[in-house]
Amino acid sequence: MRPSRRGMILGGAALLGGCSTAAAQSAGPLVALPTAAPTGVVPPAPAIQVAMDPVVAPPLDPRGLVRKELMGRAMAALDIHHARIPRRDRMYVVDFKRHSGEERLYEIDLHAGTVAILRTSHGRGSDPAHTGFAQAFSNTPESWCSSVGSYVTAGPSWGPAQGPNVLLDGLEYSNDKARERAIIVHGADYADPDFLAREGKLGRSYGCFSVAHADLPALRERMGEGRLLFAFA
Repeated sequence: MRPSRRGMILGGAALLGGCSTAAAQSAGPLVALPTAAPTGVVPPAPAIQVAMDPVVAPPLDPRGLVRKELMGRAMAALDIHHARIPRRDRMYVVDFKRHSGEERLYEIDLHAGTVAILRTSHGRGSDPAHTGFAQAFSNTPESWCSSVGSYVTAGPSWGPAQGPNVLLDGLEYSNDKARERAIIVHGADYADPDFLAREGKLGRSYGCFSVAHADLPALRERMGEGRLLFAFA
């Protein structure tokens, strides 16, 4: 019997279908090919990564006015007493190795890195021969000595004897009697420029950080409350 035309067509279709299925099974899963962007549509440009320069803080004390050892100790004191020193924009450092006729009280701007300097006295008990150099230090009341170590400024005040001043609290065993001894920052005639010009050195205090009358108002305002004053020899 001769197969009909319809049977031949169906049989051929089945054969082709079987070949297609077999080919698909042997070739594995189909992978979608990327399509071209529609005509007239411009793909977005890739994002450009811009390298930002890191923020670099200005160098601290670029003129090298403060002894390196002294600066290092003062910076360490900021960290050691961080709970008692909330204001960290400025700090004050006194170098008792220097002669009283020299500028030795440093105001250090911790943000800008700059340093301003002025003169300050030491206690008569620290320099009994009045040589201009502090040679001994004590925390004992009535010793009239200067005390070394870390202080925190306790704010502007006024007293009947010395007038306007800045109160200090000692933070270490070497100066923790500062309030009891009334150790403060104040102005004094013996710290004025004319006394220095006449004597070649400043006069001596009872342990206070005395400064020139002209220097006190701005210093008193800037010291304020909660900043470090670090004295060392």
